[in-house]
Amino acid sequence: MAHLRPVILIAQPHLAPLLPILAMQYDVMGLWEEAGRTRLAEAEILVTAGEFRLDPAMLAAMDRLRLIACFTVGYDGVDLDWARANGIAVSHAGDANAEDVADHAIGLILAHRRQIVSGDRALRAGEWLPGGKTITRSVAGARLGIVGMGSIGIAIAARADVLRMTTRWWGPRDKPGLAWPRSESLAALASESDILVVAARATDDNRGMISAAILDALGPNGLLVNVARGQLVDEDALIDALRAGRLGGAALDVYAQEPTDPARWADVPNCILTPHTGGATDAAVAQMAQMLLANIRAFVAEEPLPNRVL
Repeated sequence: MAHLRPVILIAQPHLAPLLPILAMQYDVMGLWEEAGRTRLAEAEILVTAGEFRLDPAMLAAMDRLRLIACFTVGYDGVDLDWARANGIAVSHAGDANAEDVADHAIGLILAHRRQIVSGDRALRAGEWLPGGKTITRSVAGARLGIVGMGSIGIAIAARADVLRMTTRWWGPRDKPGLAWPRSESLAALASESDILVVAARATDDNRGMISAAILDALGPNGLLVNVARGQLVDEDALIDALRAGRLGGAALDVYAQEPTDPARWADVPNCILTPHTGGATDAAVAQMAQMLLANIRAFVAEEPLPNRVL
């Protein structure tokens, strides 16, 4: 590397806690500060949350950039074709939060199917009356469909087995050796499922893959759970289906635009919403920080990146 203390820029303000950690070894600053923006041409490493699109004009001004280090597991905001063409390495956090995201997905299923959130609200509103009893749906025997069978999908399926659900999955490539059968298509999976969990990696090719047709195949008794990326779901079609009763329910942790506008969901029935917290646990964030440091140390030492995307 050209510098004993390489210049590192951090792209988003919410990653500011990384500044003192990285400053012990590197020359680091935030892009939201004027001092950071004036050193674009010097920076060799850019740290980013991988779900955020990076400004092409900014990247073009970073003449010395050689590594885009994603703090997160996802890296869909990085233009991999551009990075490859310009000889820029890309790293990420591997599967650091897979188990926690799987826990969150199961929590959303239980919360919706057993009416935990609506039950809490009803009790607080004084709607629990003598003799009244809400009957909810068991998860045992529910047909679970998982879209995307990577680390998160596999972790969800393992938990579903314990809960006595039956699981199928679909992804664009078969994965021989998995314990759960693959459906012939996404549409087939939706029609075969009571609960459809989206756990796929987002790409330009699968934007809006959970379309109105897929939601109709899931049907008026079906539940859609999304713990992947908001852009995988046609959100307008989802809201229309919930309002019309063509879809039984939705439990979402991710949205087309984040933060999502709360007014957009104010009158949408049968949905549970969480603010993209599925993978945001103390353990997962600590693991992501360790993986980030390991990737940067390896890059500076000109050694193989532990969690290289390209």
